[in-house]
Amino acid sequence: MTLTERDGAAGARGAPDGLYGILAGFAGRAAATAGIGKDPVNLPMIRHWCEAMGDAHPAYRGPDAVAPPTMLQAWTMGGLSGHTDRSSAHEELFALLDGAGYTSVVATDCEQEYLRPLRPGDEITFDTVIESVSELKTTKLGTGHFVTTRTDVRAGGELAGTHRFRILKYAPAARRPKPAAPETADTKPAARPVRRPRPVINRDNAGFWEGVAAHRLLVQRCGDCATLRFPWLPGCADCGSREWDTVEASGAGTVFSYVVMHHPSFPAFTASDDPAAAGGPYAVGLIELAEGVRMISNVVGVPHDKVRIGMPVRLEFLRADEELELPVFRAEGED
Repeated sequence: MTLTERDGAAGARGAPDGLYGILAGFAGRAAATAGIGKDPVNLPMIRHWCEAMGDAHPAYRGPDAVAPPTMLQAWTMGGLSGHTDRSSAHEELFALLDGAGYTSVVATDCEQEYLRPLRPGDEITFDTVIESVSELKTTKLGTGHFVTTRTDVRAGGELAGTHRFRILKYAPAARRPKPAAPETADTKPAARPVRRPRPVINRDNAGFWEGVAAHRLLVQRCGDCATLRFPWLPGCADCGSREWDTVEASGAGTVFSYVVMHHPSFPAFTASDDPAAAGGPYAVGLIELAEGVRMISNVVGVPHDKVRIGMPVRLEFLRADEELELPVFRAEGED
């Protein structure tokens, strides 16, 4: 979810007891001065980031590697132990907001500007300033103030990028219970079937869902380097080419990893072919296809506690409802 100050267009102007005047006085005050990154830019951190993001671009590997630009904030983060060189302004501001009842917080958005690539060995320093505190705003979450900070990140004293981060400190909106109307045989609504969430279909993945409708599991193949990729992307992560075609997966695969979902219960999902098991624990598997790519899907035809890493599975198509058909994977040997 992304919130911006536009969400608060209907918010109240000002704040009680002149609080906003005090909060606005924090604009321009330093939150951190001459902060030092806990580690230089380094290849292990770059590798972990790229693996987590599924980014295999060659620019982030090898002796001439650079750090992904979107890692800009990572080099300034204090980890669990935090930073000891933060100024008192940040704590004073948050203490005022907490004292006024704005005790909840949600990150809303960030903006980054990149001026030069960061390379392994770069020593990172940074300065953070409280850029602004908004007037009182009302959002769907509640009423509060948006706080924007700007961090200037330097490598060897040279400005490398700017990270602007915005949060909302707010008092949660009270939930009003709906009055319960007495139900009769005439007024009681008919039970509606519980449907699975709809997939988001856009121009980048529409071809995949067209294949599913035809009972074909299509994998993208780069038109230049022939690398297979899944999920579908507009360009190749290995060579950057935007040319591609597809290959049809054989349907054979193995469970590379999995999790078992226990809560919340959702009746549209089931661990087996038994309708009575709907809503119970079910397995979500990371399936490694015989072609070498991996995809997330349900493992069916076997109790959730019988799913194992390395288990062979076979593609089939599940008719979830009258509008939705999905690729799932049945444990081999199960009827």
